[in-house]
Amino acid sequence: MRLVIVSNRVTIPERTEKAAAGGLAVALREALEKQGGLWFGWSGNVREATSAPNVVERGNVTYAVTDLTEAERQSYYLGFSNRALWPLMHYRLGLTEFSRTDYAGYLAVNRRFAKALIGLLRPDDIIWIHDYHLIPLAAELRRRGVGNRIGYFHHIPWPPAEVFGALPFASTLASTVAAYDLVGLQTQTDVANLMGCLVAMCGASINGSRLRVGRRQTQVQAFPIGIDVEAFRKLAAASVRSATTPLKATRQSLGERKLVVGVDRLDYSKGIVQRLEAFGQFLRSHPDQRGRVGLLQIAPPSRSDVPEYAELDRQSDEVAGRLNAALGEFDWTPIRVVKKAYSRNALAGFYRRAQVGLVTPMRDGMNLVAKEYVAAQDPADPGVLVLSRFAGAAHQMGEALIVNPFDTHEVAEAIRTALAMPKSERVRRFEKLYDTIAATDIGWWTRSYLAVLSGAAPLEPEIVPGPDKSAKRPQGRSGSRKPPQKPRSAGGAPARKLGPVGLRGSAPAGPQPRS
Repeated sequence: MRLVIVSNRVTIPERTEKAAAGGLAVALREALEKQGGLWFGWSGNVREATSAPNVVERGNVTYAVTDLTEAERQSYYLGFSNRALWPLMHYRLGLTEFSRTDYAGYLAVNRRFAKALIGLLRPDDIIWIHDYHLIPLAAELRRRGVGNRIGYFHHIPWPPAEVFGALPFASTLASTVAAYDLVGLQTQTDVANLMGCLVAMCGASINGSRLRVGRRQTQVQAFPIGIDVEAFRKLAAASVRSATTPLKATRQSLGERKLVVGVDRLDYSKGIVQRLEAFGQFLRSHPDQRGRVGLLQIAPPSRSDVPEYAELDRQSDEVAGRLNAALGEFDWTPIRVVKKAYSRNALAGFYRRAQVGLVTPMRDGMNLVAKEYVAAQDPADPGVLVLSRFAGAAHQMGEALIVNPFDTHEVAEAIRTALAMPKSERVRRFEKLYDTIAATDIGWWTRSYLAVLSGAAPLEPEIVPGPDKSAKRPQGRSGSRKPPQKPRSAGGAPARKLGPVGLRGSAPAGPQPRS
């Protein structure tokens, strides 16, 4: 049995290339290498498309890539995928642009991908398709007679029927989901939303975690994606011994000051502008903290061809400049926004140095930065994660300080709470968070999904395991284990349930964000 993975973009590794630690691409490559497989998708190149994909062998893995024409890139990728589906899936109707031309191009590329893939398939292949660019691909394969097991994983949120239904082609697109044998999503909320769409728009019937549209039965399950926890922990620990140049410069400039860190692509779903405003509110509300703490926001640009992203770039610069001018001193700049990408080694070092990880997207499928921040912490003196209730990670990581990113005052108070939190409480929260992300790491995610898709494991009502008591947790310098304590405030009294603070299971869907 061979595994076939299909994704929007595929990078063919060089023969001498060493895989970077962690990451989805590495996990999928490892899954392919274990049993042999094929990885198919867009090469990233834009030129006149050829009739047959370029096929390259790398060890036990076959890479098959095809180019896009400029017209296909505009309609399929920039148009329908990123100006219609992306904002729609993130509940941002005000930013969604619908075009029948783009939709036709989206379907045409999926048809072309299906036609190119069929010639490479074997009868016993298991096919695993990834993300919103390729939702109708299984339906195109089925039309051409493919009877293989086909699974789909949706990496971003799936909105409720009231939001998804704003898409003029919603029912047609939703119906293609029924062509899959297994659909994986990040959270139970996403599962319920997808099922609700199929019931409302396609007349699906539901039996537990299975739904039926016409003659086809599809399994729908939450598989929250993880990271390579152990590899990232080692990267962070190594950063203490051999700091990279950016990290050394940061340490020198900060001195004894505390650090709040945010790491995101420059995308409107990440809430970067609102995060900057919240940090400014924190400094205005707590003037004693001026000069004692700074925010480092790393925000590499993305999708610069889309006008909304260019506007976000300008807006983030304007807000950071305004706040620095109003709140900064000659020897202290409160906010630093760095619009460049850093290596995983450098990011691990930044996370470990930061007393607060500020992860406040307006809406996110999972958000792996939250998990990377926890994995990078010093177990003896960990930082505190401040996490948006609208990130999928909040459904798993309830020991973070859970906030509403639309409320700048709430986020500001969560920053204050995190900076003032006693070490015993920080350690308690960290240990529970670490146990959770270690039990559901990227290897667990890959194995669990493929076991259900292949039929080796039954579909369970709830596939997320509890913390693995046998898992090796990193030891603090003392190596001690304290029993869980009730949450306490900075003053030592039992903590009241403040707005930004959430415990396990306290990540309600809440009101829908306005566009």
